[in-house]
Amino acid sequence: MSEGCTHDCGSCSQSCGERKPESMLEKPHELSKIGKVIGVVSGKGGVGKSLVTSLLAVSLQRNEHKTAVFDADITGPSIPKMFGIRDKARGDDMGLYPVQSKLGTEIMSVNLLLEHDSDPVIWRGPVIAGVVKQFWTDVIWNEVDYMMVDMPPGTGDVPLTVFQTIPINGIIIVTTPQELVSMIVEKAVKMAKLMNVPILGIVENMSYAECPDCGKQIQVFGDSHIEEIAKEYGLPVLARIPMNPKLAAACDKGMIELFEGDWLQDAVSAIEAV
Repeated sequence: MSEGCTHDCGSCSQSCGERKPESMLEKPHELSKIGKVIGVVSGKGGVGKSLVTSLLAVSLQRNEHKTAVFDADITGPSIPKMFGIRDKARGDDMGLYPVQSKLGTEIMSVNLLLEHDSDPVIWRGPVIAGVVKQFWTDVIWNEVDYMMVDMPPGTGDVPLTVFQTIPINGIIIVTTPQELVSMIVEKAVKMAKLMNVPILGIVENMSYAECPDCGKQIQVFGDSHIEEIAKEYGLPVLARIPMNPKLAAACDKGMIELFEGDWLQDAVSAIEAV
């Protein structure tokens, strides 16, 4: 790896051991202006990747960055609902246009293309992977500083497509305190290393509940082992997000942009340092 490498192979002419195969990388739409691309991943479902993706996009926006959310979870898209978006994406001869949230975050999700939000996406893997690729090549993203990619769970077609075709600048691994955490993290770490994608750190979601009367932290899933697991893989713990009724309500009401909490400050700093 050359000195000063940004891991953005799409804009680099150097040849090094970490370079993705040139033939696999896809160029974004010629009218797109995209800065850094950050993936939010996990080795299993149900850990809250969409929540973390949304919170990071909003937090970066509050730091006066222009943000976007690329919803790559085609069969389980929840990003538009969190942002309260009901408009559909539009397109013309030039390409597709993302929908802007109330505070200006650009969003593209398959739900913005379906007639009804509740319509199921019953497609095979290659078709889903193709749609994800089109979100990169056919969507006109407008002057984005940080694009957050909400990945589907696991290590299948879509994560592989994203890692191989999009110049990811780094990923954040999301997990929860259950005993399965070690396996979840290990799967995500191994895939990232195989694909030569930098890992920025780990975010633990549903980390604890806070007593509304005394403020005591209650370990709902038992003692967290995130620190020792992070140490095992040489990764920093970037955030521990509590089980918060107000946060859940903000998601349900499509008001994620109004969330209150400073849990993600270290994660935002890690992204800004990429």
